[in-house]
Amino acid sequence: MNDQKIITIERYLLETQPEFAHGDLTSLLYDLALAGKIITAQTRRAGLLNILGFADNVNVQGEEQRKLDVYADNIILRLTLHTGRLCALVSEEQEDWIPIPDQYKKGTYVLVFDPMDGSSNIDSNISIGTIFGIYRTVNPSNPGRVEDCLQPGKDLVAAGYILYGTSTILVYSAGNGVHEFTLDPSWGEFILSHENMRFPEKPTYYSFNLAASKNFTNEMSTYINWLHDLQEPDLSQRYVGSMVADFHRNLIHGGVFGYPSEATKPDGKIRLLYEAAPLAYLAEQAGGYGSDGSQSILEIQPTHIHQRVPVFIGNRFLVEKAEHFIADQKVNR
Repeated sequence: MNDQKIITIERYLLETQPEFAHGDLTSLLYDLALAGKIITAQTRRAGLLNILGFADNVNVQGEEQRKLDVYADNIILRLTLHTGRLCALVSEEQEDWIPIPDQYKKGTYVLVFDPMDGSSNIDSNISIGTIFGIYRTVNPSNPGRVEDCLQPGKDLVAAGYILYGTSTILVYSAGNGVHEFTLDPSWGEFILSHENMRFPEKPTYYSFNLAASKNFTNEMSTYINWLHDLQEPDLSQRYVGSMVADFHRNLIHGGVFGYPSEATKPDGKIRLLYEAAPLAYLAEQAGGYGSDGSQSILEIQPTHIHQRVPVFIGNRFLVEKAEHFIADQKVNR
C-alpha cells in the first residue's frame, strides 16, 4: 500500500495557512473551492444542459455574456454573499461593486473575481477559468464601501484561480508561496498536487496574440522580435486566448504572457482589479513579475472597478525586458 499522505485542500488550508489567514479567510477560500466543483460539474455537461452559447445580455465591458459567464457569476455570489465573511464584492459581470444585502452580516474581506475568464472559448471546449483576489477592508469599523474595492494589488491578502481543462485545478497563494490542487472527480475533493510552485529559471514560451500584431506599437514589435530571435533560451510562441490558461502553462514551463496596449486599445484589454492584479500577485509569489510596461501591476492604484491595464507577466527577466524596450522608445521620441 502506498504510504504517501493524501492532503485535501481543506486539510492544507487548516494546517499550513499563515496565522492571519485562519478563520474567515480559510473558509472563504474553501467556499471558492466549492464554487469550482459546482462550475466544473456544469462545464463537463455544458452541451447537455443548454448552457453553451450566448445569454442575450451584454455586460459592462460591452461584451456579449455567455450562459456560463452568468452561471459562474451566480454560483459564486450565492456561495459568498450570505456567509458574513465579506463586506463587498466586485465581479466582471456586474456593472457596479456589490454590497452585502442588509439581511446578512458584513465581514472584513473583499472578494474581486472574474467568474469565467476566456469565455469566448467556451463553445470550442478550450480551457477556461475563474480568477479571484481577496482584500481586507480598509476600515474594519466601517466596512463595505467602494474604497474597500479600489485597493492596489500589493494589498491583496490572497489570490488564485480555478482552471477548467482536462482536469480542474485550483492554484492559490495567501502570501506563503503558490500551491496547486487537482480535483479528483471520484472523491469530489481538491487534492494537493504541487506545492511551492516557482517559475522555472529557463523559460520555454511567450504568449501574445500575434494576430493583433498589426496594431502593436513599434516598441512592442521590437520586443516580440527579440523574443522570437532569442537563442538562449530558445522560446516558442503559444497563445490560448484564456489568460488564466496561458498564465498557468507559463508558470509550469516558464515564459511570459502579454496583452499590451494597441492603437485601438491604448489601455490594453485586461482588467486590473480582478484579472491582472491577482495573477501578478501569484507571479511574484512564484518568483516572477507582473508589469504594465513601466511599473509593477501591484503598485497601480485602481480608480475604477473595471479599469483596464496593459499586462506583461511571467519570468522576471522577460517582463523587465519589455519594460526596457518601452522605456527606450519613450526616451527616443
